[in-house]
Amino acid sequence: QLQASGGGLVQAGGSLRLSCAASGDTFSIYGMGWFRQTPGKEREFVAGIHWRTSTIFYGDSVKGRFLISRGDGSTLLPLSMNSLAPEDTAVYFCAARYGARGDLSSAHTYEYWGQGTLVTVSS
Repeated sequence: QLQASGGGLVQAGGSLRLSCAASGDTFSIYGMGWFRQTPGKEREFVAGIHWRTSTIFYGDSVKGRFLISRGDGSTLLPLSMNSLAPEDTAVYFCAARYGARGDLSSAHTYEYWGQGTLVTVSS
């Protein structure tokens, strides 16, 4: 089970930090990621980690501004979001996958999703 937290309202140029509380079998995770979604659009890959190698991937729109890490304990996948812009406004979801098939940036490869946390960036 996953639960995302840390969303809120921030002005453009500001920062927020999201995290993902996880319960259950976290030892067998293959990868975890953050995705975001706005109404009428598909979920967009933000950042992800290959759990066993700690290899990190970022979506093109957030490279250089967002920083993801593994976290520890039951609070995983902290996502530090800096230099936020109005176009970053979305519901952010953390996700986990146990399967090894497919690209870590593909939402359909993830089996478990948190409920989402809303990030609103005002101009």
